[in-house]
Amino acid sequence: MTYVVTENCIKCKYTDCVEVCPVDCFHEGPNFLAIDPEECIDCTLCEPECPAEAIYSEDDLPAEQEHFLELNAELAQKWPVITEMKDPPEDAEEWDGKPDKLQHLER
Repeated sequence: MTYVVTENCIKCKYTDCVEVCPVDCFHEGPNFLAIDPEECIDCTLCEPECPAEAIYSEDDLPAEQEHFLELNAELAQKWPVITEMKDPPEDAEEWDGKPDKLQHLER
């Protein structure tokens, strides 16, 4: 099993989660984070750290977010690993909770 970063991370990209990850499974894109499902050890540490509540266990993934499991796997192969917390985008709070953000995902 793995944890999955979902739509609410887009344009928020808080990095609190990467600080607690013991296996460095987070990958950073321009405006989104992805979890490498091959690296994730299901430790549960990242989920409560996400201010945007955008991380779910694969087993608890809402049906409308299921496509993010494959998307995380795909993007984790393309993007570099991130291991240290960074400042969020200046407008992160404005984007937190907005629906239909997939169209804003930058690859």
